[in-house]
Amino acid sequence: MNILKAIFASSGSSLNAADAQARIDSKQPLLIVDVRQPGEYRTGHIAGAKLIPLNELQRHLNKLPKNKEILCVCRTGSRSGMAVGQLNRAGFNAVNLRGGMIGWQRAGYPVKKGK
Repeated sequence: MNILKAIFASSGSSLNAADAQARIDSKQPLLIVDVRQPGEYRTGHIAGAKLIPLNELQRHLNKLPKNKEILCVCRTGSRSGMAVGQLNRAGFNAVNLRGGMIGWQRAGYPVKKGK
């Protein structure tokens, strides 16, 4: 099995933008982790998202709660899919935002610009 297949085979489930928004607005909201780079994050992110670039995720696992579901976000859903795999293998409950921020914005959901 090649490395990409191994990564995505264990990447867990995903939510589309509408389902993610409903979960964010629920009584048990998701923790949103944006795994893009700081410059990408500043161009527009989901309000309340915590920025942890994918290449730094492993070092920040101790700062994430294991008792809360985590929504991973990137530009298209690719890097966040890798983050979901990492988090789930480390014992977290993580899901991917299918289509990433592109899908989020196409669905008409708001983005926050800046930090």
